[in-house]
Amino acid sequence: MTLSYDPLDPELWRDPYPTYQRLRDEDPVHFVTGRGFWVLSRFADVMAATCATEVFSSAHGLTFEEDEITKLGLMPTLVMMDRPRHTLYRRLVNAMFTPRAVAEREKAVREFTRARIEHVANSAVADFVAEVASPLPSFVVADFLGVPESDRSTFGTWSSAIVQANASGNVLSAGQAVSELYGYFTDLAAAKKKKPGADMISVLLDSEVDGRPVSNEEILGFCFVMIAGGNDTASGLIGGTAALLSDHPDQRRLLAADPTRIPTAVEELLRFLSPVQGLSRTTLAEVTVGPSDRPVTIPAKSKVHLLFASANRDDREFGPGAGQLDVTRSAARALAFSSGPHHCLGAAAARLEGRVVIEELLRAMPEFVVDSAAGRYAPGAFTRRFEYLPITAKR
Repeated sequence: MTLSYDPLDPELWRDPYPTYQRLRDEDPVHFVTGRGFWVLSRFADVMAATCATEVFSSAHGLTFEEDEITKLGLMPTLVMMDRPRHTLYRRLVNAMFTPRAVAEREKAVREFTRARIEHVANSAVADFVAEVASPLPSFVVADFLGVPESDRSTFGTWSSAIVQANASGNVLSAGQAVSELYGYFTDLAAAKKKKPGADMISVLLDSEVDGRPVSNEEILGFCFVMIAGGNDTASGLIGGTAALLSDHPDQRRLLAADPTRIPTAVEELLRFLSPVQGLSRTTLAEVTVGPSDRPVTIPAKSKVHLLFASANRDDREFGPGAGQLDVTRSAARALAFSSGPHHCLGAAAARLEGRVVIEELLRAMPEFVVDSAAGRYAPGAFTRRFEYLPITAKR
């Protein structure tokens, strides 16, 4: 069969891994004819590209197309900057996202998660996405941004619209939600100038860049990154985790018998699921990549898709069991959060959410059953996540 990779094919999304393996084995530097971009699928090549930011630039957008965010009249956001500017802006908020800082939010995350899972446990059948995998990331993002509890329902509606548009690759379809949300954050920033809190907006209001205060437009850009990057990715981890632990009861029993294994299991679930399947870069110069026996030269100004999900199942890096879930695995490195300067800022928060969900699921409904076959994946070419996933508490 002819090797064909089309990330916009909805049929690919249910099980993309056989295609990924063919890419790694047969054409590790693959050119997508008709769409005009390159795909890197082996771990070594993807890892090298994430670190070589002087060649593989983020400043021209993270999709295969020209970035649409600028069409909304917004400033380039943190994830679409290269060094040294990226480093300058990232330093403004780094302290909020360290493991120690994130751990201070665990109590609130656990209380929210426990209440949602208790509701699921008391239902005959529930949609795990609607009850847990979607609301929890939205709660965490709102908490980091300092959104008052009274506004979180409306905030969640705006967030959902932006996440859906972002997943489809058509940010313009969320134009109204973006406009309303930015208006809201403009007002919220004004309020926090008078009464700051322990949130990202307050931190940015008290910061400087290039010797001047951070502008409202720059603050709004940070807010957008949090919403667009912190919701569907964590939702993919949470929903996928529930499905996998239901489908692999032997792995779930290991965690139930020894909960100290859960943090290691989260790392393996991140590797195995890779909610962000891939993101793109743009080459600033001609570059030669691929295996030494068949190198490929990619021209300057080319879009190159870094296929994290394929890299994370590469047996050249993870051994012959790379395509199997093993919650006891201790991999030295993986690419679920990318690597290099653009290593995901919210990695510690995602790990916290994943760990707490597993702990609360095993506490409240240890024999839960997820009907993965009846689950439905959200459309999109970048983040693989369920948009519907039925779950029952086996009693």
